[in-house]
Amino acid sequence: MNIARHIALIDELCFRPFPAEHGPSDVGFGGPVHHVAVLETGDGPAGDPARRAVTVDQFEKGRDAVYEVLASRWGDVDPWNLQTVLLRTEREKIPGPWAWLAVRSGVAWLWEVRGTGRWLAVAVADRDPADAVRLLALVTETAPP
Repeated sequence: MNIARHIALIDELCFRPFPAEHGPSDVGFGGPVHHVAVLETGDGPAGDPARRAVTVDQFEKGRDAVYEVLASRWGDVDPWNLQTVLLRTEREKIPGPWAWLAVRSGVAWLWEVRGTGRWLAVAVADRDPADAVRLLALVTETAPP
């Protein structure tokens, strides 16, 4: 896991123009108000559950290492519980990038990126055992719900 590379990509996405339409990008995918970068990809659906658990643990450590760097820049934040966001999707309209993240991740680190009008979330997508584990960075101009 290359934390310096992850931070450099996050820094770039905080200023990169959003694409005009939804679709794949060189780092993941994006849309008119967001970028999603796949920082790391681990075991997929055919993987061994024990190995998947080790991958999740490694990716959580990577997420937390990214947190340490960004917290020194933008301040300490509490973990953001995406389970509550997921539950809210059943009774209210949650903005697209946040609803998408809540379906895939349980917890994220979240900052408002000073001077950009954008928000950054760093999370491990591991909710769906039929999908690969991913370390994600979401940059959006949509405020979190």
